[in-house]
Amino acid sequence: MKPTDMVLTRQGLRFCGRLWPCSIGKGAVRRDKREGDGATPAGEHRIVGMLYRPDRIARPTDWAVPIGPSDLWSDDVAHEDYNQMVRAPYPHSHEKLRRADPLYDIVILTDWNWPYAEKGRGSAIFLHQRRRAGYPTEGCVAFRRDHLRQIARLIRYETRLIVPEELAVD
Repeated sequence: MKPTDMVLTRQGLRFCGRLWPCSIGKGAVRRDKREGDGATPAGEHRIVGMLYRPDRIARPTDWAVPIGPSDLWSDDVAHEDYNQMVRAPYPHSHEKLRRADPLYDIVILTDWNWPYAEKGRGSAIFLHQRRRAGYPTEGCVAFRRDHLRQIARLIRYETRLIVPEELAVD
């Protein structure tokens, strides 16, 4: 592991000399992540991008990309755009990136099952804002709003999200 890595532990996420409280998937950590299991996948995941809501917050880093009103994320396993950012109108199953709630005001993208998605392995794993303390995600890693903003500014090109296999329930 490198000093720039984010490492998930049972107590939270260790990154830049701090332990950040976080929530993970309702399906716990799994080695064999599958579509719809709500699990956070074990492994080493590169940080490949960052999105943000320019109508709500200032740009968190110089490489963050604004989320527009028509930006979506395809979660249709039967479509070629599965696990990719797409634009409305999009007739296939998708998730809106520009949400009414603040969960996706900052979205840090990992390379889980991306850019060449394997059907059945599950859609994207994001780092984003949590709903509330202790509330699980659908597989993503979620943080307090102020912590996510700090984490976003600390990420470097070489930063990875490490989810140790020892945390896996399978």
